[in-house]
Amino acid sequence: MNRQTPVLVSLSRTKEILVIGLPIVGGMISNVLLGLIDTAMVGTLGDAALGAVGLSSFAAFIYLGMVYGFSIAVQATVSRRRGEKRDAECGVPLQGAIITVAIVAPICSGILYAAIPALFPLINSDPEVVALGVDYIRWLILQAVFVGFIAANTGFWNGLGRSRVYIPSLILMHLSNILFNYMLIFGKFGAPALGAEGAGLATALSSVVGSLLFLRLGLKFGRPYGFLASRPTIAEIRAILRLAIPAGLQQVFDTAALTATYSIVGMVGTRELACYSVLVNFIGLVGLPAWGLGTAGVTLVGNALGERNPVEAARWAWDVIKLGVVGMFILGMPFWLFPEAILSIWIHDPETRALAVTPTRILGIMIAFNGIGYMMATFLNGAGDVKRVTWINLVTQWCVLVPGAFLFGPYLGFGLLGIWSLHQFGYRAGNSIIFAMIWRKGKWSKIVI
Repeated sequence: MNRQTPVLVSLSRTKEILVIGLPIVGGMISNVLLGLIDTAMVGTLGDAALGAVGLSSFAAFIYLGMVYGFSIAVQATVSRRRGEKRDAECGVPLQGAIITVAIVAPICSGILYAAIPALFPLINSDPEVVALGVDYIRWLILQAVFVGFIAANTGFWNGLGRSRVYIPSLILMHLSNILFNYMLIFGKFGAPALGAEGAGLATALSSVVGSLLFLRLGLKFGRPYGFLASRPTIAEIRAILRLAIPAGLQQVFDTAALTATYSIVGMVGTRELACYSVLVNFIGLVGLPAWGLGTAGVTLVGNALGERNPVEAARWAWDVIKLGVVGMFILGMPFWLFPEAILSIWIHDPETRALAVTPTRILGIMIAFNGIGYMMATFLNGAGDVKRVTWINLVTQWCVLVPGAFLFGPYLGFGLLGIWSLHQFGYRAGNSIIFAMIWRKGKWSKIVI
């Protein structure tokens, strides 16, 4: 298969990528800004609260990551059906995902809610971090059924190439989270001042708001695509699960590895843990072109494969990467040019802030290269090559990232800078090279969904 593409992306193809990708980026900007605003609010409570919220968010995603797998599975299936001109069947994978989440999530959430006080101390030994983290993470666990509903719906609209339809709902959901945060963290408008726990409750309440908004959206615009029109068969639910389970495990393994890294950073110190929480949020901001345009690329690749045109699918992937790299380079510039000014917004202690300056510069420099790996993995998932991506992530996370973080951090004494350097130059850069090589071999083009 000829995979050569022009150096530049044509205006028509750029427009098609941006029509799908920019609304996704816009939605992700609101999500990232929410996380940063959340972090800034919690940061006023001190380093322990900041570290507890950051650690709890990753620990919760070990569980919530499974439901996010339905977003990947639904988008991959819907985009393929669109390419096959089977629009009326696009609602079937969404309904299969919703039914599965509605049955499984409440049971699992109840079990984890009861077990959290015993499990959380295993990932951090600081009593203050544990006390704050348990109260926060329990609310995140309880929202799983709503998170799954929202994830499946975003996958549905992304797969249709109509991402702009749900952006207003997503922004309203995030604005409600900010309002709930303000009320429940600081005790405004008659609400109790719950501190870090209030941030968790605010997140859970906003996911309920988001679910209602997405349900309204589907009823209004989703009928031509089979939204809630027919009950999926057992075979159709199994087909979604074949993609959703390994896709969810990717999220779980990734988050488990980062949570383990959080725990290792906590061994170095609470200041370092607070810095790491902010740095991880920065990745979400600077990597927006990779996340948003990569998701758009899944739709374009899936449509081309549905049309039985793997050459065009490969070309779409490389065009998306060209645009994504340019975007990440531009967004990364302030982080290596003005790290102290940026950090001062979220880290108020001068000594803590000083620890994060060099890691922030590294992030700004490396993000354009490391984002390639994320986009390539996303395309492979969209083509149905989910199991191989899962195995590669598992090996690199648990054979490189986690043991390397312990080696360079607390064991050899390089601290936060040693851990972050491994994260950027070893783990992320290595994944970019591996996934690019796999994509060029082209085996993904023969997978049937």
